[in-house]
Amino acid sequence: MSNGFKDLLVYKKAFALAMEIFEITKTFPKEEIYSLTSQIRRSSRSVCSNIAEGYRKRIYEAHFISKISDSDMENSETQVWLDFSLACNYISKEQFQDLLNKAEEVGRLLGDILKNPQKYI
Repeated sequence: MSNGFKDLLVYKKAFALAMEIFEITKTFPKEEIYSLTSQIRRSSRSVCSNIAEGYRKRIYEAHFISKISDSDMENSETQVWLDFSLACNYISKEQFQDLLNKAEEVGRLLGDILKNPQKYI
């Protein structure tokens, strides 16, 4: 039985990354709870929600592409928050590189969908 969008490799990787970010941000300072912590959690989760929304509307190619593009945009935003997390010394260089590599992989997978939406419609 198919789970739809949950079966997509990009969704699985984006979800795992969002959960990893959630766990890591538990160690961020309390004064960041309404700024950096909230922002990076929201953007990383938004990657997944936009994939889900787009997949459900995939019979409308333009809408599907728009939502996948939104997902890619949120993934890029997550990378900016990772930059800030490193610059503020909330994560190590090793954590940063690992998370960045995973975000870039999600970006490549989203890029493939944007270049080949017919495979998903």
